[in-house]
Amino acid sequence: MFEDIKTLSDLAPNEVEGKTVFVRVDLNCPIKNGNIDDDRRIISHIETVEELSKRNAKIVLLSHQGRPADDKRSAEDFVTLEEHAKRLSEILEKDNVNAKVEYVEDIFGSYAREKIKNLKKGNVILLENVRFYAEENTNRPRDAQANTYIVKKLYPLADYFINDAFSVSHRSQPSVVGFTCVLPSLGGPLLIKELEALKAVRENPKKPLTFILAGAKLDDTFKMLQTKLNIIDYVLTGGIIANIFLMAKNYDLGNESTNYIKGKGGDKFVAAAHSLLEKFNDKILLPDDVAVLEDGKRKEIPISELPTKYPILDIGTKTIISYKKIIAKSGTIFAHATMGKIEDEKFKKGTDEIIKAVGDSSAFTVIGGGHTIGAAANLDVERKIGHICTGGGAAVLYIAGEKLPAIEALRGAWKVKKL
Repeated sequence: MFEDIKTLSDLAPNEVEGKTVFVRVDLNCPIKNGNIDDDRRIISHIETVEELSKRNAKIVLLSHQGRPADDKRSAEDFVTLEEHAKRLSEILEKDNVNAKVEYVEDIFGSYAREKIKNLKKGNVILLENVRFYAEENTNRPRDAQANTYIVKKLYPLADYFINDAFSVSHRSQPSVVGFTCVLPSLGGPLLIKELEALKAVRENPKKPLTFILAGAKLDDTFKMLQTKLNIIDYVLTGGIIANIFLMAKNYDLGNESTNYIKGKGGDKFVAAAHSLLEKFNDKILLPDDVAVLEDGKRKEIPISELPTKYPILDIGTKTIISYKKIIAKSGTIFAHATMGKIEDEKFKKGTDEIIKAVGDSSAFTVIGGGHTIGAAANLDVERKIGHICTGGGAAVLYIAGEKLPAIEALRGAWKVKKL
């Protein structure tokens, strides 16, 4: 499957020595009070940076952080990459990698280009947040993105382009696909690891194959279910996904939860959920009970007692027990599994119990999604997971059989001659 995508390991040891290598990474971290709250995304790219530094390449990193504000979200995490550069430098120093990391407060202007020209072997430049540049926030065909200013201004300074950011590979943006038209381009070590792990889920999974789905990326999730439920044995639902399926079975959730689902655009998926239940009712498991917030406390109620005037914020204990039985007998598990409102201690129970069960399973396990990964880290079960995927949406679409723009752009791109 990846024969037509070349990787760094395919190059001779001295092939990048003294060469300028652009690397698209994903350093997009949770930001709290202006500071990096979780640096796992940075750590995930360390292997790539270390390998290039040891090979005496000149390393130029491109990354985004957050996205501009819109009507649905604030721009609290739409910040510069200065702190990311400091954190990257600290991690490399701990690993005894003698690489200087410099943050450049520019993307493709004369200041950035001069810094790239003067970059020394083995050292690293982290350019400014590429999403500060408006064209980066567009999704267009690869050849159109190759004609953007960020690509046209920067590519003459580079010898190779590496995509190591699987998590944004479902996006056809300039820094993700544009350079593949004008530079010899490779897949990075992290990207290839992601593809290999997800291939094991998508193409030849050990049975039973269980998906645990509760995330809010509804378009991606339903697209995946519509294409893959024929090979999936069990789907354990939680969160907004479970509530949409309950609505499809004509349960009245109550105004609080119904209005929340409508506010997230979830009501438009009820018909799709109904259709899936008609075909695969035996595979899609819904909660037997749910936890609500009543008078400031967690209260569990069976779904037979719906509707409730209180918000539904987690799955209940009976559901946890039944789900854990399925997890224990599974051969392969893919989990995007925040079952409730995990920022509230009272409603972490479903997520924590399910993630611990996944960690204790003897199955081949893959987890994705920032909150799911965070829960695994907080529970200290990361080391028990077969593969931790950096990209939630990209992973779900890849498993669904979608062609990811950035992966397609890499096919044969190692043959590209620099213009």
